[in-house]
Amino acid sequence: MRRILKVLVILVGLIVLGVGAALGYLFLGLPKAEPPAALKVAATPEQVARGDYLANHVTVCLDCHSGHDKTRYASPVVDGTQGQGGETFGHADGFPGEIHIPNITPAALAEWSDGEVMRAMTSGISRDGHPLFPLMPYPVYAELSQGDAEALVAYLRTLPARGTVAPPSTLDFPLSLIVRTIPSPATLRPDTPQPGSPDYGRYMATIAGCQFCHTPEEKGKALPGMDFAGGHDFGSVKSANITPDELTGIGGWTKEAFITRFRTYAAGTPATADGDNNTVMPWTLFVGMKDEDLGAIYDYLRTVKPVRHAVEKWPAKKEKLAG
Repeated sequence: MRRILKVLVILVGLIVLGVGAALGYLFLGLPKAEPPAALKVAATPEQVARGDYLANHVTVCLDCHSGHDKTRYASPVVDGTQGQGGETFGHADGFPGEIHIPNITPAALAEWSDGEVMRAMTSGISRDGHPLFPLMPYPVYAELSQGDAEALVAYLRTLPARGTVAPPSTLDFPLSLIVRTIPSPATLRPDTPQPGSPDYGRYMATIAGCQFCHTPEEKGKALPGMDFAGGHDFGSVKSANITPDELTGIGGWTKEAFITRFRTYAAGTPATADGDNNTVMPWTLFVGMKDEDLGAIYDYLRTVKPVRHAVEKWPAKKEKLAG
């Protein structure tokens, strides 16, 4: 009997040590963080202009980090709120916690170095070392070129300072631990691909989040073989299939039709009432993307694997507006 008790005590002790070691690694060893780069962005007029274009019309950073008019289709950004953050995605929206979108204007980033801003944007690690929930698409921004990432940092420094302060985000267990395993150091591209080059369309589609938003997921993981096939669930709406499948994707679209679709809401979006179909696609920001960039994305999408996948964009609703 004593021998059995001794064995049990040893086993319990080993389990406690193992759990302690695992928790110690989670909290002390993760997230995998490299020191922020000793970076000082030059912030030339050309660099700021490039960052303005990217943040507002390609990477659409200011879609998440601004206030929105939710009475209109596609919830356009409210002028005067750019960068202030303040919105919350919580349990009511299907999120595993309460994720508060932070202020990214100079009022909030004044103490941040340029390297710390870039590390948060591309590696998912905040200034104090805590991991960012990947609603912030840092795996997408990790694909940026060094020059484009610096341009975004330069542009954010020019935003009007706004005093909004978001409370800390909270995540449900066990995601509160799992999220620490997600960030990893980013290795940015040394150069932005040249327009017209074979890699340019893929680059633009990637940093615009096309694959991120248009690939269905299961338990936070992209479904294999379903790249760009639509069905990513955003709660009240699912993303469209944008593979070149003729029946369920955009295989029958011409380049002109594709570009024209992005110009649909150039004059604004219609009002919507409670219960109307809506979309998370930031049409009123993407409307400002250049024709050559939209055309490059179209050309790239024509090269991806066509997937026969019919998506009901507004489940259990009548499709009242084109999405």
